[in-house]
Amino acid sequence: MAKVLVIDDDPTMRLVLQRNLKLQGHEVAVAADGAQGWQLAQELHPALVICDWMMPGLNGLEVCQRLRQTPALATTFFILLTSKDQVSDRVHGLDSGADDFLVKPIDTSELQARVRAGLRLYQLNQDLQDQKQRLEAELAEAVGYVRSLLPAPRLTGEITTEWVFVPSTELGGDCFDYFDLDEHRFVFYVIDVAGHGVGAALLSISVLNLLRSGSVADMTQPAAVLALLNRFFPMEQHKDKYFTAWYGIYDRRTRRLTYASAGHPAAVLWQAHQVVSLPGRGLAVGMFPDVTYQAHESVLPAGAQLYLFSDGAYEIPVGEKGELWGREALGQVLSTGADPQTLVSKIPRSPEGWPDDLCLLKIGFA
Repeated sequence: MAKVLVIDDDPTMRLVLQRNLKLQGHEVAVAADGAQGWQLAQELHPALVICDWMMPGLNGLEVCQRLRQTPALATTFFILLTSKDQVSDRVHGLDSGADDFLVKPIDTSELQARVRAGLRLYQLNQDLQDQKQRLEAELAEAVGYVRSLLPAPRLTGEITTEWVFVPSTELGGDCFDYFDLDEHRFVFYVIDVAGHGVGAALLSISVLNLLRSGSVADMTQPAAVLALLNRFFPMEQHKDKYFTAWYGIYDRRTRRLTYASAGHPAAVLWQAHQVVSLPGRGLAVGMFPDVTYQAHESVLPAGAQLYLFSDGAYEIPVGEKGELWGREALGQVLSTGADPQTLVSKIPRSPEGWPDDLCLLKIGFA
């Protein structure tokens, strides 16, 4: 049994429709005009509405448009009852959100068939909505799990860390980590798996767990670490997924930073109110076997701050033509030397949310 709402200013038509629908076993409510029908729709949340087109006050198209604009009622199947039989009228009705038509005078067999078909489509839509909600809940749980694996910020000490991790509307493959390798050396890195979904997140977590295990080659050698990851994660064994990475190690004794990049955006070093790019050369991990990566070195002055981020921090569509916000615009924001939360608040965001995962890691060196 389904809830059906009949809206018609003709009492005879209301009675005919109500009787036929009840014979089909449906729970039927009736309204004498558009305003009353709209009120009942909000109260009852019917599965199907049969509504007259031409009514004084709120007409059938206006009722339909209000339903479509209300999230809780947007999937209600809407049959427009009309004496108009021109193709242009039907097109106008469909453009306004109607799902089907019944032309007066009504044939009871046609009425029953269209109601049955409408309710099947409504139920299918409801099932899809339920699956979508379950999927969104599972993805939210997965995002929570990925976030739980990220390291805690270090707000005091010789080396401080702050970060922001903003998942996209889909689960993605951004991840980062940092830890003390020993009393002198500090390791940190950012990875970004191409694509979205559970597969990208699982690959990201696999890389993180491998590096945390310490079972790779000499972790003090960034180029060797990236080369080993490239051998461990060939894209043909991971559903054509590859990832970019920026890996660095800092020696407290010499203040020397050694780093290597695998196709990842260049890090940005902020010092004395100036920004310096720390790029690296090398293909993304997993794309080709036997790739050679190159290590670079830089001595960091006291008070230096290093920013690491994924491309989701600047490959953001802006404007009507979809132009990208870009690295230059991000660089201007980073030049303020602000904390990650403040920086992210200055990055444009579409009403639909972030198109890609965004992670921004700031490391301070006293």
